[in-house]
Amino acid sequence: MKRRTFLQQTSAAASASYLGIPLIKSQKDSYRIVLIGSGWWGMNILREAVRSGKVKLVGLCDVDQSQLKKAADEVKEWNGESPKWYTDYRQCIEDAQPEIAIVATPDHWHALPTIAAINAGAHVYVEKPISHTVLEGAAMLKAARTNERVVQVGTHRRASPHMIAGMDFLKSGKVGKVTSAKCFVNRSGNPGEPTPDSEAPAGLDWDMWVGPAPMQPFNEKIHPKGFRQFLDFANGTIGDWGIHWFDQVLWWTEEKFPTSVFSTGGRYMKQDNTDAPDTQLAAFDFEEFTCFWEHKLMAANANEQHDIGCYFYGTEGTLHLGWRDGWSFYPSKKSGQEIHMDPDVNEPDFQNIKELWADFMDSIENKKRPMCDIENGYHATNMSLLAMISMKLGRSVQWDGHQVINDSEATALLQRPYRAPWIYPS
Repeated sequence: MKRRTFLQQTSAAASASYLGIPLIKSQKDSYRIVLIGSGWWGMNILREAVRSGKVKLVGLCDVDQSQLKKAADEVKEWNGESPKWYTDYRQCIEDAQPEIAIVATPDHWHALPTIAAINAGAHVYVEKPISHTVLEGAAMLKAARTNERVVQVGTHRRASPHMIAGMDFLKSGKVGKVTSAKCFVNRSGNPGEPTPDSEAPAGLDWDMWVGPAPMQPFNEKIHPKGFRQFLDFANGTIGDWGIHWFDQVLWWTEEKFPTSVFSTGGRYMKQDNTDAPDTQLAAFDFEEFTCFWEHKLMAANANEQHDIGCYFYGTEGTLHLGWRDGWSFYPSKKSGQEIHMDPDVNEPDFQNIKELWADFMDSIENKKRPMCDIENGYHATNMSLLAMISMKLGRSVQWDGHQVINDSEATALLQRPYRAPWIYPS
């Protein structure tokens, strides 16, 4: 199989310092930037954006004013200035007129702010998965291409130095012919117990937080951070973790999408009020290989050395691409030599946002596609979303890269009705 040209990350020379952090000289003095979604991960991204020395923050947007205050207080520590607050992304975009927008909202809120920012002329860094439903992602991709904007997806493992080295090793052919890949997240968990609904805390606009999703009472297990295990707002573990590893598979192969998807799973352990599956298996048929997914809230794999990552099974051995455990090659022959590279990640939270942000800025300034382009995010996200559709229907789904083949029920699940007054993007 031919492999796509390997993307080498670019690096820039440090020229100044800001809070003791090297800054990078820019072709443009600064880009006006807003952060939409000012929670934990959004601030991780914003820190790296500011450290790049290429942006001027002109707005913070969040429906939770406690998160806004915390974010604004941190920003003020950086430069002595308090950024303007917004609680509605539409007003933020119209008033602040950003050239760059970071969208770090919960999954069900990725599509509308991204499209609005693109249509207003901004480049966008949007968190993964790119969308909650398939056709939202298609609308995001269309907006990016129509407006010729750079849209970087936060699949930062593509920018991890150890992942780049591991992918280079895989593409070199040293693993041999690969006919199977397995993506997995197997972590210990506990059943939990139901948490009662309650009044939304002061300063949180719960109606706006729910947005286009079906309305339901506030529950502290949903916000903050817990939304990923509630299917009205996200797509569980496969939607959260799966996209990272599916993106690695798609990075390796020349094929852009699977032609058939089957998934099964359920809730065999969890006893709380989340509703995402705690156990799930999926199989993705490509033309020249099969990709598998597995997650369970149990102990790590008993017969394998890693509990998170992706295995590539080849005729010469097995390559594991991981996260905190770097990458490792296990040769098939007993006489072969194991090869290992430690992880190269940044604090906090073991991420490589810095490297991905550098690629984003380079792509804007040089008018090129970024390493985690919106189209890459679209196909990787769809693997997760199609698996969820298959699990709901209890049968395989046939896929041509953009639409389901000969299955009206599955086609209907490519989108969902939006709660008024929100309108599903086209």
